[in-house]
Amino acid sequence: MSAAADPGLSDSVGAPLTLALASRIAPLLSARIEGLAERTPADLSFGNLWLFRRPHQWRWHDRPWPCISGLAYDGQRVAIPLFDVRNAPPNALHDVVQRHGALFPLCERETVAVQSAGGSPFELTELRDDADYVYPAGAFRRYRGRALQKKANLMAQLQAAHSLRVAPYAEHLRDDALAVLEGWMRDKGKAPGEADDEACREALALAPQLNLDGFVHWADGAPAGFVLAEELQPGVWVIRFAKGLVRFKGIAQYMFHHFACRTDARVDWLNFEQDLGLPGFRQTKLSYRPAFLLPKWRLRLRTG
Repeated sequence: MSAAADPGLSDSVGAPLTLALASRIAPLLSARIEGLAERTPADLSFGNLWLFRRPHQWRWHDRPWPCISGLAYDGQRVAIPLFDVRNAPPNALHDVVQRHGALFPLCERETVAVQSAGGSPFELTELRDDADYVYPAGAFRRYRGRALQKKANLMAQLQAAHSLRVAPYAEHLRDDALAVLEGWMRDKGKAPGEADDEACREALALAPQLNLDGFVHWADGAPAGFVLAEELQPGVWVIRFAKGLVRFKGIAQYMFHHFACRTDARVDWLNFEQDLGLPGFRQTKLSYRPAFLLPKWRLRLRTG
């Protein structure tokens, strides 16, 4: 029997995450994160979910308690709730978890509500690999202190060695940004389609539609790097893509500094997302000295 012929099977399978669903899903995500400010999980935007729909196998389930199901980066089945977990009855949470896996990512205010319910059949867990790295934008504007002195030095070396130019990202600059992406892939020894190549190309092609904003950087007239970011809350930006060519030493530090110093938008906090448990990612993100790591919780049925 086909999924279309059996509504129960259709709901279990869900529907692919397409751009046409943005008008339905984005407001639900916005309602979930309202008021979270710098403690907003980087995952919870429609654009981000759509860009990484393939590795996560995201599916949309249009039910009274809607969700998006798929796989976390560690391969575990999860469901992203598109409703306020604090107001959902235990039987609704139980149904979603049983159908699709652990509710993820939950923020602290949601976990407090779940924990306060006596006799709860659920347990909460968090993984260090899932935590977002969150920084005050001022740290990138100044690179002050011993811990960030190396960042300041690298940026100064870049400025002394090269003639730099920057422009807001727009469609007519896509070829230059793609040249950076392809060069970055070569620098990292990645084949086409590996890492976040496909998602980054889609982001460059559909930046306005995905609420992405950023800059392209040139050194001595050659494309050197670009940043695409998303404002999740007023003044709170998630760095979705940051690519710089290795031959322009200090370009990453300069790009983050420039973004934090922009005057056309409010920039209070930068979120560098999670490190996925990758040692290189972890070392780099820690080197910028985050103000805090933002935990993201999983709610699953209690075992034993």
